[in-house]
Order: sequence, then C-alpha cells, then structure tokens
Amino acid sequence: MAEKLKIIPLGGLNEIGKNMTAYEYGGEIIVVDCGMAFPGDDMYGIDCVIPDVTYLVKNKARLRGLFVTHGHEDHIGGIPYVLKQVNMPIYCTRLTAGLIKGKLQEHGLVSSTRLITVESGMTIRAGKFQVEFLHVNHSIPDSVAFAIHTRMGTIVHTGDFKIDSTPIDGDVIDLARFGELGKEGVLALLADSTNVEKPGYTMSESVVGNTFKRQFTGCERRIIVTTFASNVHRIQQVLDAAAACGRKVAVTGRSMENIMKVATDLGYIKLPKNTLMDLNRIKSLPLKEQVIVTTGSQGEEMSALFRMAFSTHKQVEVGPGDKVIISASAIPGNEVTVGRVVNELFRKGVDVVYDKADLLHVSGHACQEELKIIHALTRPRFFIPVHGEQRMLQLHKKLARSMGMDPNNICIAENGSVIELTTKHMKCETSVPAGEVFVDGSGVGDVGAVVLNDRRLLADEGMVVVVLTMSSHDHQLLCPPEIVTRGFVYVKESENLLQELRYVAMDAVDHMSAKRRRDEGDVSKTVRSAVSSYLYKNTKRSPMVIPMVVNL
Repeated sequence: MAEKLKIIPLGGLNEIGKNMTAYEYGGEIIVVDCGMAFPGDDMYGIDCVIPDVTYLVKNKARLRGLFVTHGHEDHIGGIPYVLKQVNMPIYCTRLTAGLIKGKLQEHGLVSSTRLITVESGMTIRAGKFQVEFLHVNHSIPDSVAFAIHTRMGTIVHTGDFKIDSTPIDGDVIDLARFGELGKEGVLALLADSTNVEKPGYTMSESVVGNTFKRQFTGCERRIIVTTFASNVHRIQQVLDAAAACGRKVAVTGRSMENIMKVATDLGYIKLPKNTLMDLNRIKSLPLKEQVIVTTGSQGEEMSALFRMAFSTHKQVEVGPGDKVIISASAIPGNEVTVGRVVNELFRKGVDVVYDKADLLHVSGHACQEELKIIHALTRPRFFIPVHGEQRMLQLHKKLARSMGMDPNNICIAENGSVIELTTKHMKCETSVPAGEVFVDGSGVGDVGAVVLNDRRLLADEGMVVVVLTMSSHDHQLLCPPEIVTRGFVYVKESENLLQELRYVAMDAVDHMSAKRRRDEGDVSKTVRSAVSSYLYKNTKRSPMVIPMVVNL
C-alpha cells in the first residue's frame, strides 16, 4: 500500500480567520497555527470563535507540536483555549513567542506549556516531520513560512506573506530558499489567498512612513494616529516621524500598550531618544508637539479612539485642535462601525485623515504577481489554496492554472476535509469534525446553535412570559394568567392584546384533560403553542414565549 500524507484544514477555509491546519504522516501529527475569528453580528454575547479540535483531542497521543507562522490573532488567538484540551509544545519566532506568552499568562498556562523560540533558517525535528522556518514579510515582524519535510516529500505552507523589497527592518523575504526548494521538489503548496483578487504587487510598508512625515510636517495640531496594534513597523514609523518633527509620543489602549512593551523589550521597536512620554504628562506640552498612538482603527466600541470620539475617554478630549490619522483599512464588515467613529470625530471639529489615496495603509498580503512568483519558484506538484473565502480560493485556483498547473492537481477544500497525498495522486473524499466553537466569557463550547438561536430571537422579537398559577390539588387555574413582556413591541391596543393573551392561555389549559394538566411540561408546551400562534397571527411577530407553572 502506497505511503500517504494527510493535510487536514481545521479552520481558515471559506472564511477569514481561525486559521489552523493539521499535517499527518507516519502515524504522527503536527499542527500549523491556531487562530480565532471575531464573532458575526448575529452571534450575541460571543467573545470569539475558535476551531473545533475534536479530531486533535481524539488523536492527542499522536501530536508532536504546534508551529506558528506569526503573531496575529487569526493565527494565535485560539491557542490558550485549545491548549486546555490538548497540550503540545509550541514552536515559533521570538516576537510571536512574546505575544503567545502573554496569552498563556492570562490563562495560567505558562508552567504547563513548552514554548520553544526558533530563528528563521532553522529546522526543527518533530517526530517524522522536519519543519524549516522561512523568513517572509508581513504586517507584523518575525513572520515565517514553513517547509515541512517528510520522507514522502516537502510541503510549503506560506502563512500570511507579501514580497517587500524595502521592509522597515531591512530583512527581505527569503525568495532564494523558496527557489531552492522548488529545484529540490515541492510536493504541495498551501498559499495565502487573502489578496488574490488584487492585480499587481502590494506596496512596501516604507511608503506609509513617507506619508506620516508629510502629514506631520508643518501641522500645528495634536496628532492622533490609530492603526492595528500588531503592526509594529507602522508604530516604529510613527515614532520616527514624530522624532524627526520634534514631537513626543504617548500610547493609549490596552492592546497597543501590550504590544509596545513586548516589541520594545525584544528589540523590535527602537525608541528614538526622549520621544516616548506618559499620556498624562504629554498633555502639558503644546498641541503641535504631541502625538498619541491609539487603538480603535476598526471602530471597536471598547477602544481608546471610540471613547475619544464619544467623549468617554478619561484622559483625552478631542476637538478642533486635533488631527486624527486612521492608518488602517476597514476589515470587511467593519465599515459601519468605522464610519460611526469618523462621523463623530468630524462632528467635534477634528481633522480626520482616512483616505486610502494618501497611502496611509498598505496590506500585509501578497497580490496576484507576488503569488505568481511563489508559484513559479516552488513549482509544486499539488496546490491547495488557503486563508480565504470561497471566491478567493477559486480565484487562486484560476491563477495556479494560468501558471500551467493541471486542474486535477488543485484542491479547493473545506474545513475538516482530509486531503490525502501520495507522490503521484491527491484525493479528498473523507472529512473529520470541524466547525465553530464559541467562546462566551470563561465558557468554551458551552454556547451551541440552540442558545444562539434563542439569543437572536430575544434580540429580534423580545420575550413574553406567561405565569400560570395552578392548584396542586385538582390542577385547575386559580386565577387568570399573568403576562409579563420584555423587549416585545406593543401595538397601540397593548392592554387589549395582553387581555386576549390571558384568554388564549386560559382556554388552552381549560381544554386539557385532568391527566394532561398534571404534567407541567405538557401544560407549558400547550400554552406556548397557543400563545405563539395567536401572537404571530395578530402581530406578525414571534417573540420567545416562556410559560411558568406555579403550583399552590
């Protein structure tokens, strides 16, 4: 029987976020990335969404390690939740390790987790796998791709990447090694599909630094810059531009403060001399000498910029003396929340600079021509597009075909698909459990589809409680039912409606046999059905109906 290598995506396909892929060979498993996704608008009360790792829990004795490409939440956010179910060593670069360590401390997992720091260019043996770390450019330092070597062949897993010829830290992507791997032979390529819809090349991060200098020069206002907290190179460029213009910099927002500490301690941010100041002290300076770096580029309600815009920030009050630079593009789905913050800032007389045309943001993901370069260098036998929604995966397949790949050697998979490779063939016919696990406070997986459906119903239609006071002797109603509503939209004749509901509930109970009335569950079910039907027929609304039986 031919030897097989299995690739099992557990997250990151047909979605943006919660990236996670398992590789299985010779009875052993390694995992690449363990991300989270932010909840959708209809996921009431959910803090984040992580991959379903049922398959890994079932096979935990065969796990040999978790390898992490970089420190963004969609690649590391699920780690503390998953580690509580399956403990395995984590291999990653220095900055990524610093960010993961913070998460482990929050969850009390530091002592029980092996966190191994690896430099680009190194190769780690994990059971029957040898995982080579390849330096790539992205919107966070210390990002890597992996060349996963097995006796059957080599898999290249790009992670998130772009090709930046003038990166801020001067460390360009290791294209030479990608080319060498291609010459040695690449069995399969798994590549980032996020920006496959965009032609050409992604602009260099250094372009944004020039924009900052232009925006800062000659400005008499206080400057407030918001960007993704993880974009360390962007923060460095703000610091450099401020220092060049004789300004001081303060930082606000929990995630921004955390990343500043980790990145500075590890040497990824180099502070210009006498530039960084405490937020309370910087306010004593003239406005033209102040720069504040803040969270809130996506309009998040708890972020520092949101609180500034809506006058709830305890230390910063914004107005006509301020210029706000939004150095980020809105993640799809966040346009409305970002727009609310921008509108409120304008209302306060703030000069808001957010136009993409001013080169305030560049992507960290490869566009079409960069993807073609990676395909051309690696020359894989098989190709599996990852990290993207369905249209992105399909367009990446089309791009690979334009590079001469046989369509039979390209697999558009689903989360949970088991992709089996031999040296000559690829098939995808089986699957393992995969999907979404909801994190709600300290609960992981407690909230399922039924609970979410109830929350949606409560949010959309409200609730009607029917209190039924019954005799424990003969199980007859002792008084008319009491109707209590919350979040239910009244019509003008609301009192008439409530009275009708009392009659409907009484009638439903009266028509039940004495034997059925003894069963509280049966009474609740009967009243719920009658009241729900009446409400929909007369109001075209379907609130949650909760009968409560009180026996006296």
